[in-house]
Amino acid sequence: QVQLVESGGGLVQAGGSLRLSCAASGRTFSSYAMGWFRQAPGKEREFVAAISYINNSTYYADSVKGRFTISRDNAKSTVYLQMNSLKPEDTAVYYCNVVRAKSGGYYCSGAVCYDTFGSWGQGTQVTVSS
Repeated sequence: QVQLVESGGGLVQAGGSLRLSCAASGRTFSSYAMGWFRQAPGKEREFVAAISYINNSTYYADSVKGRFTISRDNAKSTVYLQMNSLKPEDTAVYYCNVVRAKSGGYYCSGAVCYDTFGSWGQGTQVTVSS
């Protein structure tokens, strides 16, 4: 079972940037697609971005497209989320997880759905002030 530890959150003004990290251990990181998710107060957890393990292709929720960039470093078993032009509505706890694209999966954005396969970590809090 993969273990996941998120870090890099904090308080930032609108328009600012943050870079989140997710360190994975326990399985062969390079063989799995990874995703970022977020959960705002009173809302369900939602998909943010995913990166494949085959060719590092990426997919983003419409709400973050053009502002966020997901990347991975297989040598460090770490996935990153660079967040630019942050908005107050980006305020949430951010989580990472192992993902697999699947028709009818639980987390959907547009026509693409994913299921998750790891245990959820503690997440990292991102707060964007206006």
